[in-house]
Amino acid sequence: CSSDLIMGVETKYGRFVGKYRVLDALMTLAFDYPPRSDYFRGELEQFLLLYSEEHLDPLTVTGSYAGAMGVPQFMPSSYRMFAVDGNDDKKRDLWNDWDDILASIANYFVEHGWESGGPVLAETRLDPEPKFQIDTRNLELNETVDSLNAQGVEVMGTPQTGTTPAVLISAEQQNGPAYRVGFKNFYVITRYSRSARYAMAVHDLAEA
Repeated sequence: CSSDLIMGVETKYGRFVGKYRVLDALMTLAFDYPPRSDYFRGELEQFLLLYSEEHLDPLTVTGSYAGAMGVPQFMPSSYRMFAVDGNDDKKRDLWNDWDDILASIANYFVEHGWESGGPVLAETRLDPEPKFQIDTRNLELNETVDSLNAQGVEVMGTPQTGTTPAVLISAEQQNGPAYRVGFKNFYVITRYSRSARYAMAVHDLAEA
């Protein structure tokens, strides 16, 4: 499932959870990185609240260079908001407790609108002279199956209705340009990491 593959993509199932002290990383980015200082000051505040709530040692907690923590690589705000106690032991341990880790990733997806059994991606077939234009940075569901069809993009193998929200994604192949269509669950994966290629990798590996 996608939750399992998130762990693989993020940290190779817990093998590489980061070696930077989170307190140092967040303080450096909060006060010495002006382009995103507001964001990281907020995350620093969230981390200070988190270590108090979870009884963590702020001087020993390590993570990524940006302050992401544990097997799921949650930022402090996401840890506080989405981490759950998966085995009712009154703790939320995203480094060592696999019940908590899996439940927390699943909860992140659910809270962002994951539809159980819903489609993630579909392949496409283009008309000889399609009329679409694509913004490769866009991840919003700004099209529908019908609107894509009207632009010469046939959505393949999907049981969705014509009004189903969708996004057209550039998915280059070795032999040239290619395109796929993402649905609500694809969008949810991009809430974890805002990259179409990241979301495609997670989905394709899960399917494999």
